[in-house]
Amino acid sequence: MQYDKFFAENLGGLRAEGRYREFADLERNAGSFPNAVRYANGRRQDITVWCSNDYLGFGQHPSVLEAMHEAINRCGAGAGGTRNISGTNHYHVLLEEELADLHAKEASLLFTSGYVANWTTLSTLASCLPNCLVISDALNHNSMIEGIRHGRSEKTVFRHNDVAHLKEILSNQDLDRPKIVAFESVYSMDGDISPIADILDLCERHNALSYLDEVHAVGMYGERGGGVAEREGVMDRVDIIQGTLGKAFGVMGGYIASSDNLIDFIRSNGNGFIFTTSLPPALAAGARAAIKILKERNDIRNRHQERAFTLKKGLLDAGIEVMASDCHIVPVLVGDARLCKIASDELLDRHNVYVQPINFPTVPKGTERLRITPTPLHTDEAMDHLISAFQDVWVRLNLRKAA
Repeated sequence: MQYDKFFAENLGGLRAEGRYREFADLERNAGSFPNAVRYANGRRQDITVWCSNDYLGFGQHPSVLEAMHEAINRCGAGAGGTRNISGTNHYHVLLEEELADLHAKEASLLFTSGYVANWTTLSTLASCLPNCLVISDALNHNSMIEGIRHGRSEKTVFRHNDVAHLKEILSNQDLDRPKIVAFESVYSMDGDISPIADILDLCERHNALSYLDEVHAVGMYGERGGGVAEREGVMDRVDIIQGTLGKAFGVMGGYIASSDNLIDFIRSNGNGFIFTTSLPPALAAGARAAIKILKERNDIRNRHQERAFTLKKGLLDAGIEVMASDCHIVPVLVGDARLCKIASDELLDRHNVYVQPINFPTVPKGTERLRITPTPLHTDEAMDHLISAFQDVWVRLNLRKAA
């Protein structure tokens, strides 16, 4: 086999379809989020970032930076090993206590990313629980899908947010059979929110563990930032909550929160936890600082929701087709991979506006979009410029308009 030829032909196909992924070479400006510098073609370009997962700008919050600097000065750069072999730093312990408190659970467990948290927890549970059945929402994140797949237990998929279909599946199972229902609160590509309480009703009725991914909700929903489950008053009913430190909390890492025994079970059996070097202490310190602030600052969450609502309305008023969204995510439909990439390039090159194209396989073909994530730090002036830039590009490319 001619390996290089195979690779080149595959990449050529991605380019022809408009699905080839190019990375924007960015330098974030500490203290001036969401502004950044783009490096391209030997020049620097000042841009505004409109697609960051740093949803609240806490990656640049002074208290977060101060906590990280202090941790580096006290502990150095890395953790020094896996959690079992010299890599459990006191900052990890403090953060796990903070996360357990955030979700009102007995314990929590840190991972190097939200992806690893999902992959490890679901694969460990699915492979260790005897005769386990995992029931997964059709639009679950790739990390959940891969975790379930590697668990090698029986699995089935229920239609997205379809409680009746989930009930049908659960009703056909023995009450004593181990079952896990895996779903998300906020689905980040469409911006819809799951019927958490209804799903928990079914889990409790049919003796199934509930596994809720709150990655796109922790820090941003609920009175203390515990997520949508907290906002809806059902957080205590969720068996396992999974979250990230890399979005609202502005740093890096993932975690689960649950009962003492379940956390200890994953800690003792999860290969993705056991064999991975632990997070640098500075990241744990920064995340803890962010969580402590956001537990007290509901005004930041309110400002975030206002910014998202204002942008959705502004785009729709300007004739730009915004897909229906129940949360802070603002998806603008393009519907064609090639045009989606061109539109993103035009916004960046002509207007200094960075919004990354979202194409297949992240979203189904024909639903390609630009996914905007306004933050509390995006000003009215920046929003007006974004809307004007979209209008210009939509006219130039003759893209679809809102009905």
